Amino acid sequence: MRNRSRREPRSERGRRQRDRELPRLQCVHQVRARRIDSPRRSHPWADRYRLGRSEWVWRARACGRKRGCRRAGCAVVVHLFSRQVGSGPLVVVLHGGPGASHDYLLPQYDLLANGRTLFYYDQRGGGRSPVSRDTPVGWREHVADLEEIRGELGLDRLTLCGYSWGGLLAVLYLLEHPDRVERLALVSPASITAEDREQFEQEFARRMQTPEIKQERDALRASGLRDKDPEAYQRRAFELSVAGYFRDFHDARNLTPFRVAARTQDAVWRSLGRYDLRPRIRETMPRASLLPPLVVHGTFDPIPIAGSRDLAALIHAKLVELPVGHCPHVEATEDFVRALDDFLPST
Repeated sequence: MRNRSRREPRSERGRRQRDRELPRLQCVHQVRARRIDSPRRSHPWADRYRLGRSEWVWRARACGRKRGCRRAGCAVVVHLFSRQVGSGPLVVVLHGGPGASHDYLLPQYDLLANGRTLFYYDQRGGGRSPVSRDTPVGWREHVADLEEIRGELGLDRLTLCGYSWGGLLAVLYLLEHPDRVERLALVSPASITAEDREQFEQEFARRMQTPEIKQERDALRASGLRDKDPEAYQRRAFELSVAGYFRDFHDARNLTPFRVAARTQDAVWRSLGRYDLRPRIRETMPRASLLPPLVVHGTFDPIPIAGSRDLAALIHAKLVELPVGHCPHVEATEDFVRALDDFLPST
């Protein structure tokens, strides 16, 4: 419990509360820091391609001020971990979460690196890009990070491939910088309205209470695996924790395990509030200069597919519906690769 013996003045508490709730624009200086050689585990189809791999840590100074910045005055340093795969036109891949890392997109997403460069990075507050508790991690900060990465890469316009929350982040970036996006691919995008997001949460909770999944959880608890093989126990516990995302929850065994930073996730959704992006999308699209986008969504995704149908209509996108849940890269890898490979630029 919190110690309430020393209370702040009401006006100060109110100011602090507003500071937490109101998203703040920030300035960020990105500096490439170091390269890391990092071979990844193989995939059954990985031998089709010869993939060049490199990893970088980006050093970001973020002051959180609304206007202007002097580097000497920046109070916060954020390290954004990134990884590049392949060669050719560059595609920035935005992972989900928020608060996760890009690892759980692998190895399947790497299959798209045939004739193009995939640029992954762990978004602030997740994975290998941790931040202190006083560093802002709202949606505006994520958009600002992506814009600074674009500038540091020396690109006038970006090709974005966003998965889940990363799809929503890509849409938010488009709304803030409609002239900076050339191509947009959205895979199982998070809902563009708070109402649809609430429907997703309800559906996911319902799935997690189905008799089949409850039976598997009971069997795991009774197995004694926690003591006999803690690593195997943790792996199985993870699979059951994400089972509700899949059409067939047994497919969860093919998903690379990941963790989500709860603080980052909560901060992002709180910064969005009771959001409805549809009016802004209608307003922004006439000013956007991107090619017709692509939306891929599973018909068994707990995120309502009706939302992606609305989104596809609003942004004049091609909609590909697959008979899968939330993870088409795991559940229907060949169909996923085919849909993205036909859309993304390549040499």
